[in-house]
Amino acid sequence: MMNAKPSSVEEYLSWCSPEVREKLEQMRATILKAIPKAKEVVSYSMPAYKTTEVLVYFAAAKKHIGFYPTNSGVSQFKKELKKYVTSTGAIQFPLDKPLPLKLIADISQFRAAEAEAKVELKKKKNL
Repeated sequence: MMNAKPSSVEEYLSWCSPEVREKLEQMRATILKAIPKAKEVVSYSMPAYKTTEVLVYFAAAKKHIGFYPTNSGVSQFKKELKKYVTSTGAIQFPLDKPLPLKLIADISQFRAAEAEAKVELKKKKNL
């Protein structure tokens, strides 16, 4: 899987072990429910969800699931993310713990609203 590039989210998920795939499917369903207008794409060889821009990505790692809501998605939820390993634009959810689905949904919705606000701001500037 190191050099392979999936052509779809389904293909990406099919490469994962059943245990990891189950968590990724939970994450996928949560994101799609939280931001139903988002289109599911593959970007940087990871599942990604996009409206006017890519809002969030996720990927399987050895001991965690990486969730990538960009820098603003991490900084906006700094308090809620205290118990997770984070870096600029990335969050690690351990594989041996339940996924924080409400938090994932909240972050995804925040990113969608942020992208929409950028579009509105651009429209106003062009008037």
